[in-house]
Amino acid sequence: MVSVLEKAGAAVTYNTNQTCCGQPAFNAGFRDEARDVCSKFLKDFDGHDYVVAPSASCVGFVRNYYSTLFDNSSVHNDVKGLGRRIYEFSDFLVNIMGVEDVGAVLKGKATYHDSCAALRECRIKEEPRKLLARVKGLEMVEMNDVETCCGFGGSFAVKFESISIAMADQKVNNALQTGADYIISTDLSCLMHLDGYIRHKGYAIRTMHIADVLASK
Repeated sequence: MVSVLEKAGAAVTYNTNQTCCGQPAFNAGFRDEARDVCSKFLKDFDGHDYVVAPSASCVGFVRNYYSTLFDNSSVHNDVKGLGRRIYEFSDFLVNIMGVEDVGAVLKGKATYHDSCAALRECRIKEEPRKLLARVKGLEMVEMNDVETCCGFGGSFAVKFESISIAMADQKVNNALQTGADYIISTDLSCLMHLDGYIRHKGYAIRTMHIADVLASK
């Protein structure tokens, strides 16, 4: 992601002390612990024009749920400011930098998976597709039920394993029916879940994060 952003003309710094955005603890009901982690996140990314993440899930959480943790607190304005500055990778490239062609090359056929966080929390739909359409040698095809959840959902995959696996089965089979070589998404959590199912079944299709695709030469 950093290499693509720099190639597009952005000056990128990476804070090696950064940790989690706090979503796992929040989703599990540990609000106090989540607030501690989120407070560190606020400090780690203070003082920058933009914060860009390779995960719509993290971005969606910061934008939509930090305010519930810090409402009427001393950092309320900092939270609002961060919410305006944080962007998912493809959203930032297309809508902030105005870049759609990064000179990437990847031969093959691919289908794109809309992650729930990107689609429903960040309203990202066309941005990844615009970028992927400009990748030389890559043929994009849409799968059936493309906006349906893959079944991961963090702890959902643990608490409701059989449902989660059935949803992964549906998603992967829809991808296979397109004849694609790759399933591409903005969220590694979805791709990790789908890749585990693919490996278990021994299918030839591969998963790729959009940053890896755009960094391909």
